[in-house]
Amino acid sequence: MRTVDVIGAAVSNTFRSKTRTILTILAIFVGAFTLTLTSGLGTGINAYIDDTVTSIGASDVLTVTKTSEGATGVAADGPVEYDPDAIASGQPGPPGSTVVALTPTDLDALAGIDGVLEVQATKTIAPDFIQFGDGTKYVIGVGSLIAGQSIPLVTGANPDDGSAELQLVLPVAFVEPLGLGGDESAIGQTVSIAITDAERGQHVIDATVVGVAEAGLASPAGASVVPNDALSDALFEAQNIGIPVDQVERYAQASVWFAADATDAEISALKERLADVGYTATTVADQLGMFKAVIDGIVLVLNAFAIIALLAASFGIVNTLFMSVQERTREIGLMKAMGMGNGQVFSLFSIEAAFIGFLGSAIGVVIAMLAGSALSSALSGSLLADLPGLTLIAFEPIAILFIVVVVMAIAFLAGTLPAARAARADPVDSLRYE
Repeated sequence: MRTVDVIGAAVSNTFRSKTRTILTILAIFVGAFTLTLTSGLGTGINAYIDDTVTSIGASDVLTVTKTSEGATGVAADGPVEYDPDAIASGQPGPPGSTVVALTPTDLDALAGIDGVLEVQATKTIAPDFIQFGDGTKYVIGVGSLIAGQSIPLVTGANPDDGSAELQLVLPVAFVEPLGLGGDESAIGQTVSIAITDAERGQHVIDATVVGVAEAGLASPAGASVVPNDALSDALFEAQNIGIPVDQVERYAQASVWFAADATDAEISALKERLADVGYTATTVADQLGMFKAVIDGIVLVLNAFAIIALLAASFGIVNTLFMSVQERTREIGLMKAMGMGNGQVFSLFSIEAAFIGFLGSAIGVVIAMLAGSALSSALSGSLLADLPGLTLIAFEPIAILFIVVVVMAIAFLAGTLPAARAARADPVDSLRYE
């Protein structure tokens, strides 16, 4: 009996007991459906994070801070000693979080480390409020834009660091509250930013809105305006009025450039060299890596439930084929009496099991893709509207193919036991079976 004939016979025999086979396929469908959705969830979110890193750019930049012996506040073993060199971190964290200040000496030391191409201090600016005309005043932060970065924009352009005009990009969430109308009408408008100096004097600096930033997981804007160099310098100078000259050049962090074609190993080596001289360095990808780790962990747990469902379905396959072997005992004896070998009998039932797995997995992944795409589309226009570009559930052809193959492999393995029983059957005893 030719291989093609064995496959054809296996497929045709699949639905000899329709009800039993359909129930087995439905059990496999549940596992494949769940596995496809959870895989799509991980793919969609991780793709969004990867796209965010790509759109931010500056993949050749490390954010460097000075390594501190402890955090400000109360540590696990008691209060932390005051450090006169500590300054506000300017980063999300507990109130009062500080880091050891970087000084011009530190910047020179960073520039001399092997692999560092350029060093630029990040200025920490803490404005009081932003206002349009005589409208309501709103609290806002001031972000920074590293050379090579780009801001995901709703409209307008990125601030021009080469211009002497004071420019900024405004977060989309502030457009209507400030009274700027729509996103398009905000472009070219002048807003005022107030900032208080060390002598408690308040300065109001006007700047032109050149762009409106969309909301995003890691947008440089976030809840902050992003100024060009001219506006950043103006705000920084106003903020430092009254501060002794030797205290002005103290920075929470700095940006360190390395070769754009550096490998992961070379970047890790550079981080180690920085750590050896007392600095902590991270890339944008490092900062977003924790999100991916959490998502991957959640998806792994959900996938475990899907695998359990598939394993439960495999017992259904074993039951289905054992009953099929028993019902077809005389037929098996006849096939073997006519010259069909043990290997061909084994293949006949194993292929039947794999085909049941294929049907269950194929139906599962197709329905999961339809349901996932519909759900993702619905959420993108409602709950996830503030995260443009996010496709919550996305599907990769290779991942879908992998799921089908895995399910078929599980089904094939489940079918080996009844297939082996059929292959070992004695043709004489089988023909006598009533």
